Amino acid sequence: MESAIPSPFAAPREVRAAPLAIARWLLIVAAMVAMIVVVGGITRLTESGVSITEWKPVTGALPPLTDAQWQAEFDAYRQTPQYLLVNGPAGMTLADYKFIFFWEWVHRLLARTIGMVFALPLAWFWVKGRIPAGYKPRLLALLALGGLQGAVGWWMVKSGIVHDVKVSHFRLAAHLLVALVTLAGLVWTALDLRALARGRARSRLTGFSGLALAMLVLQLFYGALLAGLRAGTAAGGGWFNWDAWPLMQGSFFPAGIDWSHGGAHAFLSDPFLVHFVHRWWAWAVVAVLVVMGRKLRKAQARPAAIAIHSAFGTQILLGIATVMSGVAVWIAVAHQLVGALLVAATTWGAHALGQKR
Repeated sequence: MESAIPSPFAAPREVRAAPLAIARWLLIVAAMVAMIVVVGGITRLTESGVSITEWKPVTGALPPLTDAQWQAEFDAYRQTPQYLLVNGPAGMTLADYKFIFFWEWVHRLLARTIGMVFALPLAWFWVKGRIPAGYKPRLLALLALGGLQGAVGWWMVKSGIVHDVKVSHFRLAAHLLVALVTLAGLVWTALDLRALARGRARSRLTGFSGLALAMLVLQLFYGALLAGLRAGTAAGGGWFNWDAWPLMQGSFFPAGIDWSHGGAHAFLSDPFLVHFVHRWWAWAVVAVLVVMGRKLRKAQARPAAIAIHSAFGTQILLGIATVMSGVAVWIAVAHQLVGALLVAATTWGAHALGQKR
């Protein structure tokens, strides 16, 4: 007759699972993704994105160490349209090149670091059997998104090496949105795991929350187009130019929009119209987030409501300041950081609204 006493070497899966530990790890990765969004913003604003003309996943982790290596990198960069048409005629020196190289190198190094910080613990949790049932496919999907982000990043950089003095604004938008979708997925999964540790079911995405997130994604997409088109000064440049907001060049609707290639082209590629859409769609997003905040308070999720209101309030102020300052780098970078925090906060709110009570 078999003993009813369980073997100490056959602990049930539920005992060995570590949802809280995995949730903490995912939130660390999410913070690193927000960090790389910031570094990516600096890379874009300093025109550093095409300073490294090759993708070397392993050897590229080290910067040039000798004068000869630096000269070889600089020579490769001098074949790009950006150097030939912009920086070369402006008299760029090797010291100037080292500055833009630094930011692109840091951006790529951070991407490699995030990959390791995600992949290595994932392998450990997997081998040790600590991943709760049903979460392996989701974690693999997040890993795949990270790989996709690297591929899209290089696809984006190639457009600036071969075709133009800057990277494609469509590819830049794809690169940013993949990062922010990954951020949202990390936060949502971490929150699901925290709920699991408390004995609660996974959250579901409600229709209202889906609408709020879709509206936010559209706003972020237009923000990326605006950045890629260098359209931040379309309202008029200058350090704290008070006429740059709410008007654009002295009027509500900007003049100079090029409709000659059709409406679709204008809405996606005209700097004035892209800036206008990004500026005013923001208020539609604010309206739906205010409603989300009210719903969260009724659902007794006040911390998430506070996070959302704090994020979008700060984001609006930073957006206006970015325009008025003529796109000062530190203000624009702060605007991008808070955009990532707004994604995390809205994901938190959507998760709270979808939780069964």
